[in-house]
Amino acid sequence: MLEINHLSYQVEGEEGQELGILNDVSLSVKDHQFVVITGPNGGGKTTLAKAIMGLVKPTGGTIRWNDTDITDLDITGRARLGISYGFQQPPRFKGLKVKDLLALAAGSDKLTREEGCQYLTKVGLCAGDYIDREVDASLSGGEVKRIEIATILARKTGLMIFDEPEAGIDLWSFAKLTETFKLIHQKREATLIVISHQERIIDLADEIVMIADGKVQKQGPKDEIFPQILANTRTSCSYLSEGAK
Repeated sequence: MLEINHLSYQVEGEEGQELGILNDVSLSVKDHQFVVITGPNGGGKTTLAKAIMGLVKPTGGTIRWNDTDITDLDITGRARLGISYGFQQPPRFKGLKVKDLLALAAGSDKLTREEGCQYLTKVGLCAGDYIDREVDASLSGGEVKRIEIATILARKTGLMIFDEPEAGIDLWSFAKLTETFKLIHQKREATLIVISHQERIIDLADEIVMIADGKVQKQGPKDEIFPQILANTRTSCSYLSEGAK
């Protein structure tokens, strides 16, 4: 279980003033849940995800994973506890082949070619076409994204965090992406936290957390929260349309 209590993250503004990126954020995520974090751009979603992974250090509050306080742990320590992170723009590694990246993710130099191919197949890639390729600029954004997801699957972590996984990928890749998330959740292989604005991803969630202005504005079951978000969006659009007349 992931427990976040009164988490804050402040940075210094250009004029020396304190700017609150996260402001007293508290939430909990039960084991094997699929939670989507959504909300307006600049609201603090990515910062929250990075704080969970240890990519940014909060200025207040605590983070606990499976009853262990991880607030002061570095990225390596959190990874060892079974937490993984998928970036909006995954890194590329010139000279490193996909099969080697998968072996590193699995933590074993004994990962067989067949096992590596199975992970690629799970994310909708033709394994024979990719297993020996380098993770470099010759791959499209969607291909790199799915290879990154394959490495996370190879790690078999208990908590998987994905930051806008739909960013920069084509519609076909997006369809495969949602299928992969759905399969992970159906098999209860991990707890999933996905930052997204996409309705098709939100629709897969058990719970939705809406963050704006660095605070949790709404949290609850998808069937309860999603209609509220849609209603608010329509109201805002209607207001803007009236104002333009």
